[in-house]
Amino acid sequence: MKKLLLLSVILLAVTCTYAQFNIKDKLKSKSAQKADEKTDQAVDNLFKKKNKDPKESNGSSAPAEEEKNTKQSSTPARSTDTVSPSGGNSVPLKSYQNYDFVPGNKILFEDNFAEDVEGEFPAHWKLISGQAVVNKAAGENFLVITEGNYGKVIPRIKTPTYLGNAFTIEFDYLVRDGGDYGIVILLKPNNDEEDKSLSFNDNGDASSNFPGNGFSGTYPPGNENYKNVWHHVAIAFKNKQFKCYIDQYRVLVIPDAEFTPVAVTFGGIAEIRMKNVRIADGAGMNMLDKLITDGKIITHGITFDVNKSTIKPESMGTLNMIAKLMNDKPELKFEVGGHTDSDGEDAYNMKLSQQRAEAVKAQLAKMGIDASRLTAKGYGESKPLNDNSSLENKANNRRVEFVKQ
Repeated sequence: MKKLLLLSVILLAVTCTYAQFNIKDKLKSKSAQKADEKTDQAVDNLFKKKNKDPKESNGSSAPAEEEKNTKQSSTPARSTDTVSPSGGNSVPLKSYQNYDFVPGNKILFEDNFAEDVEGEFPAHWKLISGQAVVNKAAGENFLVITEGNYGKVIPRIKTPTYLGNAFTIEFDYLVRDGGDYGIVILLKPNNDEEDKSLSFNDNGDASSNFPGNGFSGTYPPGNENYKNVWHHVAIAFKNKQFKCYIDQYRVLVIPDAEFTPVAVTFGGIAEIRMKNVRIADGAGMNMLDKLITDGKIITHGITFDVNKSTIKPESMGTLNMIAKLMNDKPELKFEVGGHTDSDGEDAYNMKLSQQRAEAVKAQLAKMGIDASRLTAKGYGESKPLNDNSSLENKANNRRVEFVKQ
């Protein structure tokens, strides 16, 4: 009996000891698992942080903009009261109610770098000095002049002198915190003099080195929030007078430049970022004269977000002039015709052009024009002004027409 009792005690002790070790092993396993999970999370966070930096994700310099999904819906988007300017910040169209810039009526050059490969030099430009490369952020391509105390690029236009007595130049540019200087537009005079310059710097100030000691102007809201946002620059030249705009503001007027430019170069001290470049012949189109002569007004100044019917804010110069014309002549009625280039499917372009025409009609109605005086019609790619063999011809085919009814 004593032996049996002793054996039971020994067996109970062994069982308890095994259970104790088993519990310790389980606790140790859970502790190790938590440590591993923390290590995995730290590694994941490290790579996530790295992937958010465009410089490390694509191996080239870019603004700190998070890339977005750029897939287009099969149904074109509708326009709203709020539009997205080049910088991507939503602004009300009414903030452009005094904007009076109207682009030239024939596009000589246009490039949004959409056809170029990221990391390569753009096909429609020529490098004069420094280095330049196409980068991408937020789904859009843009050009960066990356190196050079004074980097320069020029558009590939067939004739060396292409600017006339009236022209417009438009582009978007961005400056970042940390040393970007802005962009300089070099204008080649119609004589043997050195290039003249228009400068748009890192806080919205604009200046020229002509005539004499030059002129300067300031971006009205100040420079507190100017950096790290895309800004739209528009330049109009007519009768030797320059008018320069940044976003909705006219920042600089040069009454008499004392020369007529014949070509343009884009440059400055690296790094420079620009996109949506457009050069057009003509400036300050007289819409009434065009209406009397042709019975319609063909405009290239009403532009939209890619594959959408969202009106870009810089379109308000043209819309303001149409609204003024209709207010001055209350008997006028128009068909608003939307036209696209040949890129994309025919049916898609037809639908998109209809929605764009309707967006223009709706915007004019919001500006006080009786909607019964306007009809909207989309023509898609069915009525081109030119063949679609070049960027410039495609840009001329993308238009809004106001046909007298």
